Amino acid sequence: MMSRAKILCLLIGFLVLVAIPPATTALDADFYMGLAARMMIFAIAAVSLDLLLGYGGMVSFGHAAYLGTGSYAVAILAFYGITDGFLQFAVAVGASALVALIIGFICLRTKGVYFIMITLALTQMLYFLGISLEEYGGDDGINTDRSEFFEWFDLGDDTNLYYLILFFLVLSLWISWRLINSRFGMVIRGSQSNDDRMQAIGFPTFRYKLTMFVIAGVICGVAGFLLANLTEFVTPEYMHWFRSGEIMIMVLVGGMGTLFGPVFGAIAYLLFEEVISDFTEHWMIIFGPILVLLVLFARKGVWGMLPGRERGDD
Repeated sequence: MMSRAKILCLLIGFLVLVAIPPATTALDADFYMGLAARMMIFAIAAVSLDLLLGYGGMVSFGHAAYLGTGSYAVAILAFYGITDGFLQFAVAVGASALVALIIGFICLRTKGVYFIMITLALTQMLYFLGISLEEYGGDDGINTDRSEFFEWFDLGDDTNLYYLILFFLVLSLWISWRLINSRFGMVIRGSQSNDDRMQAIGFPTFRYKLTMFVIAGVICGVAGFLLANLTEFVTPEYMHWFRSGEIMIMVLVGGMGTLFGPVFGAIAYLLFEEVISDFTEHWMIIFGPILVLLVLFARKGVWGMLPGRERGDD
């Protein structure tokens, strides 16, 4: 059961996110609305990774593959003049699900460090595939147009895009909450604790974990769809192992195995990067020790340091 203090923090955070577009418009500071939108997109990606890492014990070091897949679904269709948002979204979801299914089917037959290295290797294969596609910009990336949905909902308007991203953030959190508190989620968490015992009592854990792998990939693919619309540019760098590492850091900073922690982790990481990089390009030298301290002394990350305790806290 979540504490009242944390519920209040979530409510205040949501109201702040809702208020950002009118506030930035009034102050003529559109940059901050774009920054908040980027934070929410990576929060969606971090939440999806936490389903695997925090609740399933699957340390995927290739999660950026789905971010890139969702982004390229938008860019490649736009390259051929197809800007219909519903079609682009369907292709982004379908392609991300297919990629996650293939990667999960291979990787889930391994455990431990082998699982980590195979997810890394397969993601790097997609990264180099993106580089080799010269028709779509190769290493230089490709510009893209924003998706088109309804005449009255133009994504060319940054405010409309912002609220669409906020909607998908809330939706991804709701879906994740439903998943982890369902019978399906209990099996996933039980498999994390003792996979052999779960199999012994009759649960086909491979199928459960593969399903969770696909769901997480789809949610991250949606983040990629939104990222392509926000930046209007797609590059193979979205699929690089470094991007996967950044998403994992967001989960660790926010709190692994907490539903809302990755959201705070994404905001904290990107805000820290934005502020400190103004003073030095070597901002990671400062961030590294902070991350080590968080991992050693704050197991639940930023979320665990918020006031109030809840069931499951140590």
